[in-house]
Amino acid sequence: MDENTKNRKPLRLKHYDYSHQGLYFVTICTNKKLCLYGKINNDKILLNDAGCMLETCWHDLSTRFNSIGLHEFVVMPNHFHGIIELKKNDSILGEIIGAYKSITTNQYINGVKENNWLPFDYRLWQRNYYEHVIRNEVSHQKITDYIEHNPAKWCDDKYFAKY
Repeated sequence: MDENTKNRKPLRLKHYDYSHQGLYFVTICTNKKLCLYGKINNDKILLNDAGCMLETCWHDLSTRFNSIGLHEFVVMPNHFHGIIELKKNDSILGEIIGAYKSITTNQYINGVKENNWLPFDYRLWQRNYYEHVIRNEVSHQKITDYIEHNPAKWCDDKYFAKY
């Protein structure tokens, strides 16, 4: 185990079963904060073809996993925010995010070859992802607002990176 892994802070709630029904806010970041999916212009995200691919793959998740619902989401230049609803207790959030990361990585690799998308170094996504259990309607509304206004706050975003 390397030093970074050993000192990594756990992101999950202790003793919480992440297969419970409910809403989950997830954030997935590109490796090294590379801005691969578009640009922010006048507080709006202008997705490139890779960013559009991420949107399509997000929508396709509900076909692959029929016990989930997909709510608000936004593709940013170097990260993705979305709300996933687990409708049954047998859905596993980690499997869903793992599938999304795998599918989008494979499609991105094809896009690099076929469409001259920007190449990436080693892996497309960071190893982990952030998740937050949405416990009530007030929290759901705050997170929805955050997702919807994320492009307008790009310069203040903790994931901000210059293009």
